[in-house]
Amino acid sequence: MTLGLTGGIATGKSTVSNMLRVRGAAIVDADRVAREVVEPGTEGSREVRKRFGDGVFHVDGKLDRKALREVIFRDPDAREDLNRILHPLIVRRMEEEVRRARKTDAERPVVLDVPLLIEENLLWMVDTVVLVYIPEPLQLKRLMEREGITTEEARRMIRAQMPIDEKKKFADVLIDNSGTLTETERQVDALWQTMVSKNGSGRL
Repeated sequence: MTLGLTGGIATGKSTVSNMLRVRGAAIVDADRVAREVVEPGTEGSREVRKRFGDGVFHVDGKLDRKALREVIFRDPDAREDLNRILHPLIVRRMEEEVRRARKTDAERPVVLDVPLLIEENLLWMVDTVVLVYIPEPLQLKRLMEREGITTEEARRMIRAQMPIDEKKKFADVLIDNSGTLTETERQVDALWQTMVSKNGSGRL
């Protein structure tokens, strides 16, 4: 069984991902993969340099993410070009990691931890979509506290993503993370039991 785990900024997706990791899931982290495909010497690094130039790289060959963000923030076409370069590389790497996890242990549940699972049209990669959900007012509050930013700054960051309530339409399972960690753990336990029973695994 391949589960797609997603959420919004400050909803607690990473917390739930770690809970599933502790229970034995193989985690394929899209953010980690996205960093790896632009490491020095990779195809991704070469293609980004070809399109955006040396100015978005540090002298040691590593990607200067801040410089690149500034470029794509000013130019929507540049953002599209970056996605066109990196999206196939990220997807290919995630598919390889899923195959490797299956080969190692066919009964082990696999979780694709992908913040933009819905927005990037990656639902085809998973059997079940799990959304880590909190109401938007709480999302705003937690983001402000976490980042030490103003209400307006937090609103702007949230508006840059698909609204969390819109994402609910795509979810097969909701993990409500608006309560205590114990309450979240209880929901993750229920999800885990479902996952291992569908996989035929005796991991409980």
